[in-house]
Amino acid sequence: MKLPNGYGSVYKLSGHRRNPWVARKTTGWTFDEEKGKSYPVYAFIGYYPSRKEALEALSNYNQNPYDIEASKITFEEVYEKWIEEHSPKVSEATIKMYGTCFRAMKDLHKMKMTDIKLAHLQGVFDSTGKNTPMLERMKSLLNCMFEYCVKYEILTKDRRDMVSYLDITKTGNPNRLERTIFTKDEVEKLWKMVDGNERFQIILCMIYTGVRIGELFNLKKTDVHLSERYFHITHAKTDAGIREVPIAEKIVPFLENRMSSDSDYVFCNTENNPLKYKTFAVCWWTPMMNELNMNHLPHDTRHTCVTMLTEAGVDERTIRKIVGHKGKGVTEAVYTHLDLPSKLEAINRI
Repeated sequence: MKLPNGYGSVYKLSGHRRNPWVARKTTGWTFDEEKGKSYPVYAFIGYYPSRKEALEALSNYNQNPYDIEASKITFEEVYEKWIEEHSPKVSEATIKMYGTCFRAMKDLHKMKMTDIKLAHLQGVFDSTGKNTPMLERMKSLLNCMFEYCVKYEILTKDRRDMVSYLDITKTGNPNRLERTIFTKDEVEKLWKMVDGNERFQIILCMIYTGVRIGELFNLKKTDVHLSERYFHITHAKTDAGIREVPIAEKIVPFLENRMSSDSDYVFCNTENNPLKYKTFAVCWWTPMMNELNMNHLPHDTRHTCVTMLTEAGVDERTIRKIVGHKGKGVTEAVYTHLDLPSKLEAINRI
């Protein structure tokens, strides 16, 4: 069927090609003085695997004309432009998080933004193997990138809205590790083991602070204020992780012992350097778990802290401030010194 005048055209290229069908639109005319003839100037909308898809692309263009050159930009190029514009507004930790999310969507990198459909996005999310928190961050990144495309007229608003239809409820890593908290009996057993054995003090420090393992290993003595019963986390995986952590009275003696070493770090190895996770896991954690006849991962201490605080009746907002979780709908990335008394009162309940 012949297309209307001025509508554009669709035709097939010869040979064996992955995308043989071409959609193009006449954007003007040029006059060849030598031949005395006028020739059309075409803008190529794209190349497609079937005539149907080429016609669909041409129809979409006629309904919502856009900058064809801008439409050729890829997912990877949009990310690079967006992160360059966005990075001055956020922390280095947030930029790293965005980078991790972007790399997890590598199947989209070379695709043109105008070619990406909901099925492509859903396919990436279904196969990525990531857990729900990571998928939520990936979806947030997509929202930002598609909003950027609308702002610079790369996509229309209706194309941006398809991100909201992404379903992450049935996705995730089937091999993820289930977190189990330390039971009350196990915590009591740890307290019995600390007498004369400083190795087990580190587990209790983790349980009674809720810090991430990396935060603990990077803790410097200059950030510890024993007299005021808090220490300051200055480097964390999220903005909310930058916080003041209250020191429960129960673990003050453990930190006092650690502060007497020659190292700049509170938790260090025999050479006074900060502990590394792999060394800690192999040389410290696994032997301790075997000796205690327990089966836990280091991150279980963080879940244990949250559970103990919840059981002690501490409100959710205070728990988030202690462990460094971001609040829902409210940015709580930087906590003031005014919160310290309430956090100290809360941590001393457990």
